[in-house]
Amino acid sequence: MIRRNQQFLTQLYMVADFAIIQLSFLMAWWLKFKSGWLESYNNLPVESYAYWSLIYGAIAVLIGILLSLYLPKRKKRFVDEFLKVFQVHALGIFILLGLMFFVKEVDISRQYLAIYIGFNILSIMLYRYVLKKMLKSLREKGFNRQFVLILGAGTLGKRFYNNLEQYPELGYEAIGFLDDYLTWDGMEEQRYKPILGTVDQLSGLLEMLPVDEVILALPLDAHSKYSSIIAACEKAGVRTLIIPDFFDYLPARPYFDNFAGMPMINVRDIPLDMAGNKLAKRLFDIVFSLFAIIMMSPVMLLVALGVRLTSPGPVIFKQERVGLNRHNFMMYKFRSMKLQTDGGEDRGWSTPEDPRRTRFGTFIRKTSLDELPQFFNVLFGHMSVVGPRPERPFFVQQFRSEIPKYMVKHHVRPGITGWAQSNGLRGDTSIEDRIKHDIFYIENWSLLFDIRIIFKTIRNGFTNKNAY
Repeated sequence: MIRRNQQFLTQLYMVADFAIIQLSFLMAWWLKFKSGWLESYNNLPVESYAYWSLIYGAIAVLIGILLSLYLPKRKKRFVDEFLKVFQVHALGIFILLGLMFFVKEVDISRQYLAIYIGFNILSIMLYRYVLKKMLKSLREKGFNRQFVLILGAGTLGKRFYNNLEQYPELGYEAIGFLDDYLTWDGMEEQRYKPILGTVDQLSGLLEMLPVDEVILALPLDAHSKYSSIIAACEKAGVRTLIIPDFFDYLPARPYFDNFAGMPMINVRDIPLDMAGNKLAKRLFDIVFSLFAIIMMSPVMLLVALGVRLTSPGPVIFKQERVGLNRHNFMMYKFRSMKLQTDGGEDRGWSTPEDPRRTRFGTFIRKTSLDELPQFFNVLFGHMSVVGPRPERPFFVQQFRSEIPKYMVKHHVRPGITGWAQSNGLRGDTSIEDRIKHDIFYIENWSLLFDIRIIFKTIRNGFTNKNAY
């Protein structure tokens, strides 16, 4: 029944996408040629636009199938679906334009095409968002549920069960557990579903119970049983999912790679390892930093003048920081402290009553104006606009041995602002919390995420109450 429902939903999404594309054609046609709001000169009849819209609908659905847009979405995030829809229509419009060029269909309005594609993406995302919310609501009420059987009643199995209970909108319900050695005590019996038998009884239970997925939450020493378990599940037509006993070492969304013909789990999947993503981020950094330097040049001139008039010494302060792939670079800031007379390396944190600061330096540190020269670091390739904040080599050596996963931040370019900083973790705040946010950013990077962080940083303001 569940599988028939999933197949029906998949077909429904295809039909709905095609119908929305044709509805977008009607809306775009009316807006461009009938509303009177836009210039409406047209050489082609409406039938020609309708013909190409039907072709585009077929192209978009076919690309969606190839890009796995119509796979079950119960476990997927909406942002992943949004990116997939955008990819489908970006590729679809290029194919459509190629076909039009090939058959010499050159008279179709370009403004109409832009409106048409915009309506397609917005309308499809709107109906998918509403449908996803409706399905979540129905699942929370007990409809369209899927049933899972958990193999292993140890730490892994109980942790998975507890996590599953926190997401009723996913529509999954645990039937019970199988375990060769464990039984519930009084408290566990009240908290968890029953242990239905041993792992060897799996085949019989799959015939008796309405199981949709089997979750393997067994310890590593049970590895020898995996082949028989998977064979039993496949014979019964039940999906099998494995929770590795070492999952605490894996990212939130592990990536499977192929190395020397063998499938392997990539412990740290980093989107910015992909050449296309690297290029997109670098181009964005160059354009944004040039724009920021041009727009902020009057402010930077005033800050430079303020530094020069309030304290003897250079305007720009250069400090060694650790960047991409643990390579050191010199980070630029407007100088906010008095010159050191002993010439030694400064290894101390600044404090609320730090005597090294100048009065003007206190102001530019509080307002983050001292960070503006770092846009030149971005332009030179030392830094990115968005990324984990870089730290001095002395502290990197200290933190790498004290804070788990601290060095993961050096897999990407450091940034002027980051996910941690946009959430208020700036200055004298928890290093552990910053690293958690940095790793989340690294594993979930996208240009949209960068833009979101920039806007959030601007919205929160540049005043840093933790900067001394």
